[in-house]
Amino acid sequence: MFAAIRQASVSRSSLRTFSTTTSRSSDVAKLILVGRLGKDPEVRTTKTDKEYVSYTVATTNFPAPPVGPDGTREDSKTTWHHVLSFSPNSNNFLKTLQKGSHVYVEANFELREPDLSADPATPQGQRQIFLRHENIRLLKGPPRDSESS
Repeated sequence: MFAAIRQASVSRSSLRTFSTTTSRSSDVAKLILVGRLGKDPEVRTTKTDKEYVSYTVATTNFPAPPVGPDGTREDSKTTWHHVLSFSPNSNNFLKTLQKGSHVYVEANFELREPDLSADPATPQGQRQIFLRHENIRLLKGPPRDSESS
C-alpha cells in the first residue's frame, strides 16, 4: 500500500521537474571562450571612478569551413571577444596575465540594441554583445619567442 503512495508522489514530483512554468531565477545567458589573450589586460575606470579590467580573447572557428564547389577551402576565421571585469579579486589576477596566454573564460552576456538616435556607423548605433567576466582559468602561459603560436 505504501509503495503505491510513494510511487504516486514520485510521479507527481518528477512531472513538476519538467514544468513549462517560467522561472526567472534560473535564466542564464553565458558564454564560454577558450582562446588566447589578444593583448595584455588593461585597467580602466568608469565615469564614477570605479576600476575595472578590459581584456580581449581571440578564438578561431574549428574545424575549418567545408570545401566549396570549386574545391577550395576558406581559412578559419578569428573572432575577437571584448570582456569586462568589475570584480576586484578577479582584476588582481587579470593584471598578471600577458598577451598570448591560453585561457578558459566564462562570461555572462547581454545583447544591447542600438540607440536609434545614434549614427549607424558608430558603436552606439549598432547592436552589441556586452560580455561581463565571471571566471577565468589560465590553461597555458604565453608562447615563448622560440615557440610558434
